[in-house]
Amino acid sequence: MPHVVLESCIRCRYTDCVDVCPVDCFREGPNMLVIDPDECIDCAVCIPECPVEAIKAEEDVPPEQQQLIALNAELARSWPSITRTKDPLPDAEQWKDEPDKLQYLER
Repeated sequence: MPHVVLESCIRCRYTDCVDVCPVDCFREGPNMLVIDPDECIDCAVCIPECPVEAIKAEEDVPPEQQQLIALNAELARSWPSITRTKDPLPDAEQWKDEPDKLQYLER
């Protein structure tokens, strides 16, 4: 089962996870990352790298964030691959602990 980037990534876009991914399955959007489920090999090396705990195995996605499974798949089809760490968004520290950020997703 692939992994999923949850809404805690929105407005932060930490990219620590990107460097450890052996198959380059991350895709970069304007204010978050997603995982391409067709590329993810379920290795889980990205999970401990995320400072906002935004990455979960598909079976561990909380009920209130189940829509992120389909959203990751949809956005991965159009967003470009990211394979190197970049600086987080300028106000990431301000947003990292905020709940309910799906409304701020930029496509």
